[in-house]
Amino acid sequence: ISKSTRLLSSGINAEYGNIKQWKCPGGEFIQNLSGHNAILNALALNQDGVLVSGADNGTLHFWDWKTGYNFQRLQSQVQPGSLDSEAGIFAMKFDKSGSRLITCETDKTIKIYREDDTALEEPINWKPDLLRKRY
Repeated sequence: ISKSTRLLSSGINAEYGNIKQWKCPGGEFIQNLSGHNAILNALALNQDGVLVSGADNGTLHFWDWKTGYNFQRLQSQVQPGSLDSEAGIFAMKFDKSGSRLITCETDKTIKIYREDDTALEEPINWKPDLLRKRY
């Protein structure tokens, strides 16, 4: 739940690989974020409006919370000796600074991801679909 915008995202639902965004407290559906090809297990949101979703197949998708734009995707690497099927993300949370993401994964590891300090902010020419699906 985002405290500033009073929006809620849910990824554990009957619709495979989708994240639904809701307005609280009324429960009005806002948008559907799709792009995962696996069952979602975890969501994390930082104070900069970055929503991260983690799935059974080890994929991490980074979303702009307000627009729903998927700006980055990562594939988690399993530790040596593990099977590829052990790449799933079970849980995740941002640290207090909001710049490091901590994940708990099925290969029995805890991984910490940090922001790339050398990355440049580039303008993105992207607009959300005018016709959003209402469910």
